[in-house]
This record gives sequence, C-alpha cells and structure tokens, in this order.
Amino acid sequence: MSETPDQSTGPNSADEKSLAPLRARIDELDQQLIKLLNERAKVVVEVGRVKRAGNTPIYVPDRERRVLEQVRGYNQGPLPNKCIDAVYRELMSGSFALERPLRIGYLGPPGSFSHLAATCKFGQSVEYDNLADIPLIFSAVDRGDCDYGLVPIENSTEGSVAASLDALSDTKAKVCAEVLIAIHHNLLANCDPPNIKTIYSHPQALAQCRGWLSTQFPNVERVATASTSRAAEIAAGEPNTAAIASSLAAKLHNLRIQFENIEDNADNTTRFFVIGQQTTRPTGDDKTALMFTTEHKSGALTEVLNVFRDFGLNLTHIDKRPSQRVNWEYDFFVDLIAHRDDDAFQQAIAEAKKHCLQLIILGSFPRAGEVI
Repeated sequence: MSETPDQSTGPNSADEKSLAPLRARIDELDQQLIKLLNERAKVVVEVGRVKRAGNTPIYVPDRERRVLEQVRGYNQGPLPNKCIDAVYRELMSGSFALERPLRIGYLGPPGSFSHLAATCKFGQSVEYDNLADIPLIFSAVDRGDCDYGLVPIENSTEGSVAASLDALSDTKAKVCAEVLIAIHHNLLANCDPPNIKTIYSHPQALAQCRGWLSTQFPNVERVATASTSRAAEIAAGEPNTAAIASSLAAKLHNLRIQFENIEDNADNTTRFFVIGQQTTRPTGDDKTALMFTTEHKSGALTEVLNVFRDFGLNLTHIDKRPSQRVNWEYDFFVDLIAHRDDDAFQQAIAEAKKHCLQLIILGSFPRAGEVI
C-alpha cells in the first residue's frame, strides 16, 4: 500500500526550497540598487542646481545619447540593451523631475501614437500637455508654455506629415532631437468581432491597415476620425463599434484588444521631431534639418542639391510643400548628415544661399539609432 503524499508541503516544495535563497539574493540586490539609484539622484539634484544657476537646458539630447551609448557598453548581459535603454530612459525622466519639471506637448487626446511616442522618449516623470492639433504644439513651445514638443514628421508607409512641415516654416522653435517609434496598430472593441458594424480610426491608420481590413472586415464601414485616440473614445461609448489604435489607448479607454499588430507593413515606423528653444552640440553622428525656397529660374533646385553633393553632404530626406506665401512657390525640406557647426556644412550653406530666395536652418540633432 503506497503512502499518501504530504499535502502540506505540496508537489513543488523542493522547487520552493531551491528558489528561496535565489529570491533572498534578488532582494539583497534590489536593496543595493535602490541605494545606488538614490546616490545617483543626489548627484542629479546638484546637476540641476548648477544648470539653474547657469540657465542651462535641462534636457540635453547629446548628453542623453552619450549616457545611453555608455550604459550599453557597460552591459555584458544577460539583459538585452532594449531593457537597459528603457530603465535608463525612466531614470533620466526622474532626473528631469529632480532638476526642474519639464512640460512636453504632444498631439492628443491621451492614448494617441504621439502620446505613446512622448512617453517612450521622455518617460513617466515629466508633465504632459495633450494639444488638439500640430500647430498648437509649435505655438506652445514658441510661447514657452511647453519646454518641448513632439511632432510626427513622416511615416515609413504613408510618407510625410504635411501639418508638421507647414508649421516648421513658421516657428521660432528648433529641431533638437528625432525619435523613431515602431507603430503597431490594434483592433480594439468590447464586442465580439462578428458584431462589429463600424471601425473608426485616423485616416493614416486606416491606410496602414488597408490590406488587413479588406481581408478580415471587407464589408464593415470605415470612418475617419481626428486621431486614433478619438477613435478609441468613440468605440468605448458606442455599441458594435471598433477602433484601430494603440495598446495605450486600449488601456486608457478600457477596450479589449481583439487583434494585435494588424498593420500591413510589419516594419511600420513613424519619425518624430522633438522641438525646443535650444541648439544641440555635435556628437559626431548628427543630422541637420533645413528649409529653403529656390530662385525662380530653370535648374535652381538642381543647383542647390549639387552644392550638397559637392561638399559631400548626404541627404536622408527631401520633401516640398506650398509656401503659403505665393501661389506655385514651394518650400523644400531637407535632412542631411552633418551638424550645423561642421565646416563643410557652413561652406555648403553659404554656397547654397546663392540659389535660394530663403534658406533656414531648422536645427541640428543627434541621429536616432534604434527604433524604440
């Protein structure tokens, strides 16, 4: 006759005995980590005091880049660098709050992809201001109501964001950083998928999921909204409706994620600019954004582009928009690999201006590395 197992110890008692000392060691390390983090924070407080006395910007993009590169270099695993980046972005967010609280403007409502991008970039410890449209973000930075603004510039699938380009042509703010955010669309609904009668979202989101929608919901009405977060608000309040929006919007509006990552392009990425009142120092791997209007003569654009070529400046982006000043006059927007303080860049700008009615340097900034 076999013995009955001792139910008081349970079938995993051996595992628990093995885990106990490991968990105790984790607790010890956590205690050490908290102590070290607060030691670091004490130094940050002193940094803030010095910055305030010298009227030095709290957010310094080139310093942010150096810190992240440095800690990645320290990392010997097994934690992946993405985890290290996330930890240090939150540490820097907390540091901003200790030095001087920052206010960041983004395209709302809360739950938008701009909101998601802003929190990925600046963390949870800064103050956020959700603004109704992109021009308001620029105005808030120009007036000093926000320290920085985060605006979408281009999407890898749908191209440039016209409202941001237009606002760049009429602002005192400078581009001081860029952010690359992976855009993962989700179908959000509190009803079962067969009961969905209408799908709401921003026009770009609907376009980026066009193939998936045509396959999965070919006969369901699609309605454009001002933002993906507004679509989530509607879906949360109307029966038999769904929204295409971020996972953050699902959390904020208590919607279930019915389908994840429904974008047609798995590498769907949006590039954002961080705008502020400061200029950044060279890092050795920088971009500069320009806006120029060419003279009204044959080949003027080619002459400007040839100047950049002749000085060895690599263009990474070019776009155009109506100037809003004269019919059939266009502003060209260019990003190139260089810092505004580089000798070759300064020589090229002096030469390019000879072929332009106007040429404005919108800002130099560290080139974004990995997609967040």
